[in-house]
Amino acid sequence: MQKLACLEDSYRKECDSVVVAVPAPCRVVLNEVLFYPQGGGQPSDTGKLVRKGDGAEFRVVRAQKENGTIIIEVDKEGLAQGDVVRCVLDWERRHKLMRMHTAAHILANVFYKKAGAQITGNQLDTDKSRFDFSIQQFDRALMEECVREANAQIEAGLDVKAYELPREEAMKIEGVVKLAAALPPSISVLRIVDIGGIDVQADGGTHVRNTREIGTIEVLKLENKGATNKRLYFTLK
Repeated sequence: MQKLACLEDSYRKECDSVVVAVPAPCRVVLNEVLFYPQGGGQPSDTGKLVRKGDGAEFRVVRAQKENGTIIIEVDKEGLAQGDVVRCVLDWERRHKLMRMHTAAHILANVFYKKAGAQITGNQLDTDKSRFDFSIQQFDRALMEECVREANAQIEAGLDVKAYELPREEAMKIEGVVKLAAALPPSISVLRIVDIGGIDVQADGGTHVRNTREIGTIEVLKLENKGATNKRLYFTLK
């Protein structure tokens, strides 16, 4: 079992780890994972591995989950099973993605409560993010109102916490699943992210500790993508 340092403490910037497998020349499995693997619309972390002993550095290109195992892809060959490495996170990138992710939760919750809209697709990034909503009417005024309300909640300085609940208990929470596609039935324990009691939902990503870290949501573009699909691009200031 891999220890997920990226989720246990999203503010941890470095840790020591051991290479437990090398499935391919530039791909390694670590016993402790500092780098968040791409998933749920959140891009992979990047950074570097520094081998203890000789100081050789390997740039982390991406992390991704394959068949339940997180694989770290590096920029060159040379790592071997048993190597001890210092994992160093690109913290600036991670923190931008954390801010985006928490902002996205708040915004999605406001859309859900004010318009009954569910997310049908999303993609977070460091500079801008995208949401696709399942909603009938392209109401620009309503969308802008939702953004204003989300920003008011962000400015309130809400604390953010994460914990786990059995699936049956978690599913009793109203709106715990914001994505239109249901969670796979194989997941028996859900990780819950609670933003000041205002938004409580199942999520496996990284988040800030307090909403004041986010800044302000700024709409870049609104698009009508079809009868029930509307798209919003936003950034943070």
